Amino acid sequence: MSFAVNKNEKIRVTIEDLTHDGAGVAKVEGYPLFIQGTLPGETVDIHVLKTLKKYGFAKLLNIVEPSSSRVTPPCHVFPTCGGCQLQHLSYESQLIQKRKSVRDVMDRIAKLPDVPVHEVKGMDDPWRYRNKSQIPFDTENDRVITGFYKARTHHIVDTDVCLIQTKEADELMTMLKYKLQQLGIETYDEHTHKGMLRHLIVRKARQTGQVMVVLVTRHRKFPQKDAVVELIQQQLPNVTSIMQNVNTANTNVIMGNEMITLYGADVIIDRIGDTEFEISARSFYQINPVQTEVLYQQALDYANLTGNETVVDAYCGIGTISLFLAKQAKEVYGVEIVPQAIEDAKRNAELNNITNTRFEAGPAEEIIPKWYAQGKQFDVLVVDPPRKGCDEKLLETILTYKPKKIVYVSCNPGTLARDLRILEDGGYRTKEVQPVDMFPHSSHVECVAWLELTYVAQQ
Repeated sequence: MSFAVNKNEKIRVTIEDLTHDGAGVAKVEGYPLFIQGTLPGETVDIHVLKTLKKYGFAKLLNIVEPSSSRVTPPCHVFPTCGGCQLQHLSYESQLIQKRKSVRDVMDRIAKLPDVPVHEVKGMDDPWRYRNKSQIPFDTENDRVITGFYKARTHHIVDTDVCLIQTKEADELMTMLKYKLQQLGIETYDEHTHKGMLRHLIVRKARQTGQVMVVLVTRHRKFPQKDAVVELIQQQLPNVTSIMQNVNTANTNVIMGNEMITLYGADVIIDRIGDTEFEISARSFYQINPVQTEVLYQQALDYANLTGNETVVDAYCGIGTISLFLAKQAKEVYGVEIVPQAIEDAKRNAELNNITNTRFEAGPAEEIIPKWYAQGKQFDVLVVDPPRKGCDEKLLETILTYKPKKIVYVSCNPGTLARDLRILEDGGYRTKEVQPVDMFPHSSHVECVAWLELTYVAQQ
């Protein structure tokens, strides 16, 4: 099979676009090549690494003409670390590129070229925004290393600083890296399934300043446990919770099933707006607290509640969006497949003295029809699914019962566009899409879409 380019060929190309994961795209006689570290408009010299039937991969050798939007990344391990993909692109240009990526899938996948996609709502200060860090440990050449995984690998890029996580997380990972060997605590080796300390997890509540530290260990028995707890308290006087998570499995899943409280409470408290939430070690809670408020306010604006509506919140998690909605709705029904999350949601409703919510664990496509069978009628449906988008059966359920309005919160524009096409074919019309930048310097973008039922499709 012949290609426009050959493996190991060295050529000069112009970058035309970025992929969804931040790689530059060049085309040679229509054949796409993906090149990490390049930006649209740049002329670059590349080395072709691999050619497949429909596309290939190449390595950047030299930037001949840089983009005017190129900046010097402030992080010393970019781009080796896989945490960020776009630090070499100015933040203003990142927002433009993210809007373009949403516009592209609305046109190409959703077939909705006339639906407005607004400018991305970005951050005034797009650094130090992550309220949760999951930091792996390893030992290399008899030295403890910690940091973040190289892209698409489980090889740790050793660092003491991450500019998108909290300073508390930086301080703890650095301190532990240099103290573990002194204490004789071995780091976990996922190849041999030996060693003790697997991960450090740090969660910080932005509004209250409370910090939770989770030490993920291979055994329940934790040598030098008291010494480690004391070191953490000395390093972070504002720590309010220190937990041990026991993960005995030979797996790359971070946490196991057993939680042990080593110090303080087993939750921390944070606020979004004037709503308080208890956050446990396992709770799903949006990573960027500043932008979470922007995202949820956008969902609330699109719901446009008057106080008379009954709302269903599918994929409700610990009740974050549900409780926002409940303050302006008649009733809110939340459903989530994870039982522990539902218990958290009920507790969070009690914490805020909110009495017009009902939460139930189970698949949304089963629970929502049950509620309808009980005589409930829903005016507004809010969905906030995982990256894979809405479950096919849930979409079928929506098109069967047809709530008048849908607010779709999405962390993946591609699956959002796919689902919008299905809902459009079932009688809904997408009014507009608002992207929100939850993850500056990464290629990810979240969106909120507003849909209205306009007709009942023929069955």
